[in-house]
Amino acid sequence: MEQIRQIPYGVSDFRSVRERNLYYVDKSMYLEKLENQSDTLFFIRPRRFGKSLFLNMMRLYYDKAAAGDFESLFGNLYIGQHPTPLKNHYQVLYMDFSRVTGNIDELPKKFNSYCCGRLDDFIDTYRDDYPEEGVKKVLDSTDFVEKINFVNNMAMKYHIPLYLFIDEYDNFTNVVLNEHGEEIYHQMTHASGFYREVFKLFKGMFERIFITGVSPVTLDDLTSGFNIGWNASTNPEFDKMLGFSTADVRTMFEYYKSVGMLPAGCDVEEMIEDMRPWYDNYCFAEECLGDGNTVFNCDMVLYYLRHYVNSGHAPKEMLDNNTRTDYSKLKKLIQLDKLDGNRKGVLMKVIEEGQIVADLRTSFSAIEMTDPEVFPSLLFYYGMLTITKTYGSQLVLGIPNNNVRKQYYSYLLENYDTVCDVHQSELKMNFTKMAFDGQWREALQYMADCYKNQSSVRDSIEGERNIQGFFLAYLNLNDYYLTAPEVEVQHGYCDFFLLPNLTHYKSEHSYILEVKYLPKKDFEAKAEAQWAEAVEQIQGYAAAPRVEVLRQGTRLHKIIMQFCGWELVRMEEV
Repeated sequence: MEQIRQIPYGVSDFRSVRERNLYYVDKSMYLEKLENQSDTLFFIRPRRFGKSLFLNMMRLYYDKAAAGDFESLFGNLYIGQHPTPLKNHYQVLYMDFSRVTGNIDELPKKFNSYCCGRLDDFIDTYRDDYPEEGVKKVLDSTDFVEKINFVNNMAMKYHIPLYLFIDEYDNFTNVVLNEHGEEIYHQMTHASGFYREVFKLFKGMFERIFITGVSPVTLDDLTSGFNIGWNASTNPEFDKMLGFSTADVRTMFEYYKSVGMLPAGCDVEEMIEDMRPWYDNYCFAEECLGDGNTVFNCDMVLYYLRHYVNSGHAPKEMLDNNTRTDYSKLKKLIQLDKLDGNRKGVLMKVIEEGQIVADLRTSFSAIEMTDPEVFPSLLFYYGMLTITKTYGSQLVLGIPNNNVRKQYYSYLLENYDTVCDVHQSELKMNFTKMAFDGQWREALQYMADCYKNQSSVRDSIEGERNIQGFFLAYLNLNDYYLTAPEVEVQHGYCDFFLLPNLTHYKSEHSYILEVKYLPKKDFEAKAEAQWAEAVEQIQGYAAAPRVEVLRQGTRLHKIIMQFCGWELVRMEEV
């Protein structure tokens, strides 16, 4: 009887996955497609999409030293049944630049030390293919450039094909850029900078090169010295090469149900639909918009599955704790604490509307990162935006799911928390009363009072648009609703629709909030007309068939909040 395959959560070593009989979603069919591309490929994807595992799979497939393990590693996979002529054809040099860490002053030394260690392992693995004196030269040298030139000369002399894999090629350079500034980064990646010089060495030495990362920034800055790479990140052929398709998720969950690790009565389709708003909806190529098959974040799916297997139900907290660590890294990469007014405007537009129309740049330099025209592309590569549709010749980039939406809201919350004295425990208790008792006034009035009482917030907020931002940040603290500011109903957008999250909490009440603002000088003359307009709008929203579906049988409350300047002067349920 076949041993049950365990869940490979957090495992990025392909050999370990196969030898320990962990569950593996077969992506090996993409190898033959990649072989038909350029010999030097860059592939960019956000964190937690399986880049490292895929790269590990590739290196073992092409490594001549792993030929004896081919059947056990690949026999029952697609590529095992359809091998290409290049299987186990190369000597493989594998590097993971996330391993290069340390003080900025020591970085060149640390980089040299890491690369030397990788070349020592390389020459030791393939020492039988080289003369003993050549192996000794490589091992005796303490300089990476010297070592790799020794290897290059011998490989050329003996006609040995080499394959280079680099994982996280931009990891430590992104850290340098964001923690030490553009000048230090520029010294590394331009002119005779040590990182740029290394990439120049790779050029012409390796028959094939495959490089992964999370950003094209370093790629653009290196290409003047390494101009043979092809960025395949937005190629529609590879849209689903990483992450999970719906079919992948369904097959996996059906397997765990069939072996008894998931409850016999669980409904796999319901589980998929439970995950979809949180982990799905990524599209990395414009040409794939119409195929109806977006991509799940694979680590999030495995988190959900592991919780379901262990407890027999979905996790109440749909976000893995590791997401918080990812957000901390993301803040540094995007430089959220250093955003100028224009880029803050881009971010607020995305937060408030859920999308932005933009031109997607396939590459850009570090100096261009401060350009608000480039900023949406940066958010796209980090997985904070995805392709949702086209608008003429441009793309509409939208927030892919609630997981990412929560990260945007966290940014808002952190900004307001520095100046606002909001008692979050009190607010959360009021949210509970909203969800189960229909007592909405206390929570909304408390948030309005907090806004009113903080002069530093008021000074930085102008008008209805940013009042909405304030409310959006704190509404996000509730566990009972998905706060959707961009729900389109009846050919318009309601300000807030608190959609009940009934999968995890049996809330009895849902809400549409319409926020109206007038400056003090206009309030007396325009308030009544504005209120009448708000009543008409909110009644229209509530009557929309889509709202009827989304409220899921809960009692719907229609609340209008009218502000005069920074003060809430009228709030009623209509």
